[in-house]
Amino acid sequence: MARKSNEFEKAFQQLETIVKRLESEEMPLDESLQLFEEGIRLSRFCNQKLEEVEKKIELILSDAKGQPRVEPFESEEDDDLGEAGEE
Repeated sequence: MARKSNEFEKAFQQLETIVKRLESEEMPLDESLQLFEEGIRLSRFCNQKLEEVEKKIELILSDAKGQPRVEPFESEEDDDLGEAGEE
């Protein structure tokens, strides 16, 4: 499991690097296109891994009858944003 997590983290870091380069650097169109294509590939990979994890979480949260109990995930960031908007 640690290996899959490392793959995701590595892909996500590479994607962040590509986005920063595309936003900040002037580069030839061909190079920009290659970076964009690599970014799309990495984005799809990360999305696939997140969907796999989401399915595993739904299995873990299944109720006594084996039915998935879907609950929204609220991170601490979401809570902070919600509180800021309520003031």
